[in-house]
Amino acid sequence: MLRYANPANFLWLADRVVPWLGWLTAALAAVGLYGAFFVAPADYQQGETVRIMFIHVPAAWLASFIYGVMTLSALGTLVWRHPLADAAQKAAAPLGAVFTFVCLVTGSLWGKPMWGTWWVWDARLTSVLVLFLIYLGLVALWQTIEEPSRAARAAAILTLVGVVNLPIIKFSVDWWNTLHQPASVFRLGGPTIDKSMLWPLLVMAIAATLLFLTLHMMAVRNEILRRRLRRLSIIAAADEAGGHVFVASAGAAE
Repeated sequence: MLRYANPANFLWLADRVVPWLGWLTAALAAVGLYGAFFVAPADYQQGETVRIMFIHVPAAWLASFIYGVMTLSALGTLVWRHPLADAAQKAAAPLGAVFTFVCLVTGSLWGKPMWGTWWVWDARLTSVLVLFLIYLGLVALWQTIEEPSRAARAAAILTLVGVVNLPIIKFSVDWWNTLHQPASVFRLGGPTIDKSMLWPLLVMAIAATLLFLTLHMMAVRNEILRRRLRRLSIIAAADEAGGHVFVASAGAAE
């Protein structure tokens, strides 16, 4: 797989893999949504509002997963000088912001009937909000610094600083007394969710992950092409300026 670190090889791979990933994502999402709305029963306490879980939980999973991807990309930029690391990090930041926003919105919609309020400064909610702000800060940083290598280094440093928030998100329900329920799927004692709800949730989580991979590969591909165009524009501008200098020098010699 290391040979796909080459931008040209990555473009070749993306052109062939992205269509298949898109179709697989759509198929799994259809199966997951069918299971969520027509197979999984209503909860005995939460009623039909429990179905928000099938969007909220995959979005919450991806909010942290994408930041993990960005952390590896940041290490690739600063430590290993990976040729695609900064492009992967830049492409992932807006996607992470979107999934985190979906997580916050669906969590608010789910929390209103359960907690009686749209928002509380709960440890889990607050730490996810901080994650969302970090994503926005990274997106703004990439847009502010025009030179790609400088922007990549600055974004990598900020990403590594912000990674301390991930364990806080994960263990906040264990460290503090919060309204948010503890883990019910990935836990040492096994899932506490009934199988009729568990399998649609897992299918939706896989579909959401594949959706991210599809969009991420497309975004990285676009970033590579954008940088190639920028480089060609700089070369063309330099050639044009050099031609003007040559013409002016020739005129002076006459």
